Amino acid sequence: MGFTEAVRTVLKQKYATFSGRASRSEYWWFMLFYFLALFGLIIPAFVLAFAFSGGGAVSPAHYTVVIWMLFTLAILLPLISLQVRRFHDRNISGWWYLAQFILSFIPYVVLVTAPVTIVISMLPGTEGPNKFGTDPLRPERSAEVFA
Repeated sequence: MGFTEAVRTVLKQKYATFSGRASRSEYWWFMLFYFLALFGLIIPAFVLAFAFSGGGAVSPAHYTVVIWMLFTLAILLPLISLQVRRFHDRNISGWWYLAQFILSFIPYVVLVTAPVTIVISMLPGTEGPNKFGTDPLRPERSAEVFA
């Protein structure tokens, strides 16, 4: 799966789909898109913030930050669903991701949960079908899925 195909799949076909599996390429290409988009929105915010730092009620930097926040809010659901599907590809329930997410609000626990999520996302998925669906890399091996 290439860059544009991964972005299109996550944003159009599987925007809020928590079932099924996501391959590593789909996950990492979309994460690259996400970070490039955030970087593209943060740079103008800093430039405008320093250009109009003289004070005043509302500067153009505030609008850029609002756009950045709206983008982050719009992309939050696809990010969560993609991460859950990536866990499914490893044959791990998405509820474990929810548990990690909740535990990350405890101070310093995020130093453990974040690397665990990254490592799970880096590991290859289970070959063949698992209880969450068929292998996204080899769908022709569609055997009966476990219940």
